Amino acid sequence: MKINYDRAANAAYIRRFEGKVIDSEEVALGIIYDYDETDRIVGIEILGVKQRTAERFKNIDFPALR
Repeated sequence: MKINYDRAANAAYIRRFEGKVIDSEEVALGIIYDYDETDRIVGIEILGVKQRTAERFKNIDFPALR
């Protein structure tokens, strides 16, 4: 599993498995699942990360994860 954070976009992407993304679905506001050809979730995009975590993690500066 790989996690990337894009500071400019304030978005995180969690790559669960390698594979080609065939379809995407917004399952909740700002939460997007990416599916492969077998409908397995290969990635999850989370938009507005700082706003979603602001109360719990007030003192964290989210660095770019590689």
